[in-house]
Parts: sequence; C-alpha cells; structure tokens
Amino acid sequence: MKNKTGLVAFLTATLMTASMVNAQTPPQSSMAEILARQAAMPDTAGSGSFAALKEETASLPDHVVYRPAHLDKLGNTKLGIYIFGNGACSDDGASSRLHLLEIASHGYIAIAPGRIRNGPGTTKPLDPPKPTPTDADGKPVFPPSPTKHTDLISALDWTLAQNADSHSPYYKKIDTKAVAVSGYSCGGVQALHVAADARIKTVIIMNSGLFNPGVAPKGTEMELPKSQLDLLHTPTLYILGGPTDIAYNNGVDDFDHINHVPVFLGNVLNVGHGGTYWQPNGGKAAQAVVAWLDWQLRNDKKAAAMFVGKDCGLCTDPTWEVRKKKID
Repeated sequence: MKNKTGLVAFLTATLMTASMVNAQTPPQSSMAEILARQAAMPDTAGSGSFAALKEETASLPDHVVYRPAHLDKLGNTKLGIYIFGNGACSDDGASSRLHLLEIASHGYIAIAPGRIRNGPGTTKPLDPPKPTPTDADGKPVFPPSPTKHTDLISALDWTLAQNADSHSPYYKKIDTKAVAVSGYSCGGVQALHVAADARIKTVIIMNSGLFNPGVAPKGTEMELPKSQLDLLHTPTLYILGGPTDIAYNNGVDDFDHINHVPVFLGNVLNVGHGGTYWQPNGGKAAQAVVAWLDWQLRNDKKAAAMFVGKDCGLCTDPTWEVRKKKID
C-alpha cells in the first residue's frame, strides 16, 4: 500500500474481516446481518481423519483451541502445531472456525487468540457493530488491536508445555518440531511479527502483507517494516484472494522482497479479501494450507505435489494463480 488512501481502505477492510462471510456478500447486507448468518453456521468436524472440535481451556486463558475430538485415537500420529492470528487482530477466536477445524481434523492442534464469540459454544457474544470513529478532520480513528502478536507466542509456549506435562491430555502427543505460524489479514502481520522465532518451521500468511515504509499507523500491530521479511528463516506460503483482495498489493510486494527462503504465492481468484474461510471446511485455501503443512512439517511427498514442479496441483488449477521462488 503506497498511500494514505490505500491505508484507510486496508485498515477498514481489516476491521471487517472477522465479520466477512465471503466475497459474494451482497453490498446491501448490514454488518448485523452478516454476523447473524455467521453465528448461525454450525461447526464442521473437518474432512480429515480426525473429527475436530474447538474449546476454551482454563490453562490458556483468552485463546481457543482446535483439536481432534478423540486424542486417544490418534494412533501413531503426533499433532502438528498451527498458531493462527485472527482477521482484524480480533478477539473472536472462532472468527475463522471452519478453517481451523479443517486444519485440526488432519491431525493438528490449532490455536487462535480470543474467546468463542460466534457460533456453537459461544462464551462471550460479539458486541453490536459500531461505526468507525473519526477525528476532528473526519479521518478514521482505528482503536488498539484487541489481540497482540505476543498472544501467538503464548499459545506456542503453552502447547509445548502441555506435551511435556504428564498430567496433560496432550502428554507426548505433540510433534514439538512441527510448528507453523499463520494468520489472516491483520493476523497475518502478527504472524510475521513472530516468524523469526527459531521454533517455527514454516510460515503461512493469508490475505495479508506488510505496508511500505511510513504508511502503517504507528503503535499498532500493523506497524512492521519490510525488513522484518529478512528475518524469515523457513519456507513461507502466501495465500491471497486475487487482485480484488485489498491486501493483494502488500502480499505481492512481500513476495517480491523475499529471496532468501523458499516462498510460494497462491491467489485464489475472485474471492477477494474475505477469502474462503466461511466456505465448507474452509474452502480451497484450507485445502492448500493442509497440503503445505503436511509437506513442510511431515515431508509428505503427495502433499508436495500441490506446489512443486511446473505441473503442480495448484499450478494447473484454473481457480488459482501461482508464483514461486526456490520451490522447484
């Protein structure tokens, strides 16, 4: 984003991402109607081998945990770790619940900051949507982010501690070397904040990207220099929603900046900034994320075929546009 107008548009969209159903939401739909439809959607167990659930747990306050429902039926599968920053950096840890349940169903523990604020099992209902406040000059004033990038590290620390705790249901059930950090929109910037952590083995940035210098509002989660990309030390996946995604230019610019680690940019065409989070089982984006995780964290060669080679699975899918470096 190269100008202040772009910044305002991006931040406005960022604040709305937690409430988007998909790119086809009719413009006349009010935010209250969107939230009501979203809240009414049932959870899904995911398409993987392990039916998934979401829950809050007292030992990790203000986070929502997504996991296989029956930990005693994992067999030889060790849970990979998927830490996720919410759209709008919101404190609705269920704002991407279909996506996260899908990931968990493939043998991962996924964690998002916040409470269950929509859908089944709501513990703290969302507040009614309010107009964005403005300053004396009529310019939007964006409030502090409800969550911080440090919440992602708290989730990772907790997960690793659970694996080592003989009293935990996760005791020795987690692959502590299979760690991914991810996030949607503002949550994607949170993921980039923590991506330098040596424990992280892959990074997934969704409908997001960093602002150019001097554009992001100071003192917010969105303020992160492009030089942060130089600290990436793992293969990195960007998923965008095509040219209509308000984060498209930022994400593409990030891709152009990254030359030192393998990076794959996948555009799900014609879905915009709302992505596929509220499509059944998280839609095409979730399928790609599962494949990337299975490749990067489990060395699954079949999953790798989604990304590797000129005829890779996403390369030949007309609903995707791809770019890559150091992948083939």
